[in-house]
Amino acid sequence: MEHYKMNLTLKVWRQKNSKTEGSFDNYSVKDISSEMSFLEMFDVLNEQLITEGKDPIAFDHDCREGICGACSMHINGEAHGPWSNNTTCQLHMRAFKDGDTIVVEPWRSTAFPVLKDLIVDRSAFDRIIQAGGYISVNTGNAVDANAIPIEKKKADDAFAAAACIGCGACVATCVNGSAMLFVSAKVSQLALLPQGDPERKTRVMNMVAQMDKEGFGNCTNTYACEAECPKGISVANIARLNREFLSASLTSEE
Repeated sequence: MEHYKMNLTLKVWRQKNSKTEGSFDNYSVKDISSEMSFLEMFDVLNEQLITEGKDPIAFDHDCREGICGACSMHINGEAHGPWSNNTTCQLHMRAFKDGDTIVVEPWRSTAFPVLKDLIVDRSAFDRIIQAGGYISVNTGNAVDANAIPIEKKKADDAFAAAACIGCGACVATCVNGSAMLFVSAKVSQLALLPQGDPERKTRVMNMVAQMDKEGFGNCTNTYACEAECPKGISVANIARLNREFLSASLTSEE
């Protein structure tokens, strides 16, 4: 693959904290390698800003391997940038051309307040997970892998749902700021397996209640969440969540 250098203009959202107004600042970066990752390009920009005695741009990152979901940025209006099934840290600069202007923003959601620049507070997701509680399992030695027979289709669907990394791209790209794809993935991965069955009803009721409490919007089936999800989580999980919630509501002992 041919490597090449490019000069770019970055239009980056800068915001001191959630209580102050933000705005876009323009920056120029030169001699950026086409094989750099998007975050490496930001590292170069921040080194440049520090050398100039300016405040570097704050952005989240951790694994830089597409696992943790921390590297959340809206790039030219697309969550995680132009490549499909891809996190920002996996996006490479060959996705852009020399002379391009790239607009970079944080997630836009009432439930994800900006902490600084491109970093938002996604602890609402943590509280939804916590509301789901625990699963009942026997203590002691682990059982053999084949001791609990599970249909392959269900096992595959549970595994696919568990691929959700909780980055929040679904919320950021949804016109309503809905967290239904995230919540449905977390509900599905346990609802499909026998280990998650004992708390099945209370889990979905509590997680949906917490989701509503956090101020996420309603799902109107635009499918934008699935299109922008870096792990390709299917909206079929949302249908499953709705069935789980309806069943739990109708059979509640309260």
